[in-house]
Amino acid sequence: MHQNHDVGYEEYSRNLSTRLKVEKDRYKSYVKSQSIVQDIHRQVHR
Repeated sequence: MHQNHDVGYEEYSRNLSTRLKVEKDRYKSYVKSQSIVQDIHRQVHR
């Protein structure tokens, strides 16, 4: 957690605004990765 988001688990669990920021960043990363996967599938299945 600290490596990816510069937040330790203690702070993450204690601070709601920090938790929301981390989860928002995780969601953005997830959406970006899904987009990359779809691009790869399109290139493979031409």
